[in-house]
Amino acid sequence: IPSELGKLKALEYLSMYENELSGAVPSELGNIQALETLSLYQNQLTGMVPSELGKLQYLETLSLHQNQLTGAVPSELGNLGVNLL
Repeated sequence: IPSELGKLKALEYLSMYENELSGAVPSELGNIQALETLSLYQNQLTGMVPSELGKLQYLETLSLHQNQLTGAVPSELGNLGVNLL
């Protein structure tokens, strides 16, 4: 996933599921200020969920299931009232 996506401040919906993507979820995605939905499920993503996603104040849905992510869900996401799928 290109970290440059974090520069798209007005992006509201990012859907990249079922694309066999690998690597880490870039922390720069936390800079997409208008993001409401982030769907990255059913890929080969690894590492931890970045705590920077907790800065997404408009985020309603976060879909990360069916990846190889490790660690706990960052507490910052719990403060947003996000639907974690």
